Amino acid sequence: MKQTNKSLFRAENGKSYLIPFILITCLFLLWGFAHGLLDVLNKHFQTEFTMSKAESGLVQFVTYIAYFLMALPAGSFMKRFGYKRGIIFGLLLFALGAFLFIPAVMIHSASPFLVALFIIACGLCMLETAANPYSTVLGPTESAAQRLNLSQSFNGLGWILGPLVGGLLIFGAEQGDQFALARPYLLIGIVVIVVALIFCFIHLPEIKEEIIDEAFPDEKSTLKEMTPTIPLWKRKQFVRVVIAQACYCAAQTGIFSFFINYVTEIDTQISNTQAAKFLAFGGMALFMFGRLTGSFTMKWLKPNKLLRQYAFLSIVCMLLVISSIDVISLYALYCSFFFMSIMFPTIFALGLEGMGSKTKKASSYLVMSVAGGAFSPILMGHIGESQMAIGFIIPLLAFSYILYFAFTCKD
Repeated sequence: MKQTNKSLFRAENGKSYLIPFILITCLFLLWGFAHGLLDVLNKHFQTEFTMSKAESGLVQFVTYIAYFLMALPAGSFMKRFGYKRGIIFGLLLFALGAFLFIPAVMIHSASPFLVALFIIACGLCMLETAANPYSTVLGPTESAAQRLNLSQSFNGLGWILGPLVGGLLIFGAEQGDQFALARPYLLIGIVVIVVALIFCFIHLPEIKEEIIDEAFPDEKSTLKEMTPTIPLWKRKQFVRVVIAQACYCAAQTGIFSFFINYVTEIDTQISNTQAAKFLAFGGMALFMFGRLTGSFTMKWLKPNKLLRQYAFLSIVCMLLVISSIDVISLYALYCSFFFMSIMFPTIFALGLEGMGSKTKKASSYLVMSVAGGAFSPILMGHIGESQMAIGFIIPLLAFSYILYFAFTCKD
């Protein structure tokens, strides 16, 4: 274990980044929990506010469109005030949105909940814009993707706890309990405030531009001096990585959002509460396990090669899900959580390679691409209104592009 800590979290000058890495990893857990709750809200809104599947996709729409609107301002804020202040500000926005669920339940309309979710998402965008690149530079350059996958594995733990707690407190509440929706958000709001206070009083090393330059040096070539002047959007591989990240977020959000719908349609004996538990202990547990094992697999298999294999297997899973072959399709849906688990952090890390001083701006665009998740639930809900399985053609197309992207990456 000591050797692992040294290789992953110790800079070339001997300075240990283990403690900062642990603190940053806690943020991944928090926003994973928040995103996990969304998948319960999606199904609950269909019943509580008499929404169609497409209309319930507004839950994900307001969340992920906030990433699109907030990503560049978040990057600018980070550049001017630093990562630590950005993290604290993001946590405060997170807590504000969570506490707004209390007055929202008194109105009994979907609109105030959507506003609260939008504010939460703005805070999450701040956290992700800071934490993703921060995690990659807290150690040797060659283990950046491995380190980010390790952090993201705790994000997976949050995805497990979100539907579990949400399912118990929301689906498990008594009929007519108007505060059922507010309870999990009141809980997370209090936790987030405590974490914000911790960040206010602890020392967190600021990652300067020159450290980022060392962590993500520009491509070694005869044009090395010219590389930093090339605009991001003229770098073909960067354009591909942004599209790939948008496709991944579309696939992940769609699969997570309609997991409960799919399971309860395949087996009508399964209740919403049971489906939420299956999502937590089945799908999300495999998601977390995939990120943990993916992080260590990258010690001997390059990230782009692992991405190729997992993208191909995700395509196979989606074909089986669309086919609706009873229990086989259910297991395929579970397996898709494992295979897509490493995609976000791996694509993110690959996208920051060779960016040098442009890393913060590139990170903002990659976080902005999370907006791909804003539209897929609405589209999937519309396509799968009568039969949810058909809607999974959207993740199928998304994974197909990711496979193409993985083959464009240098070995």
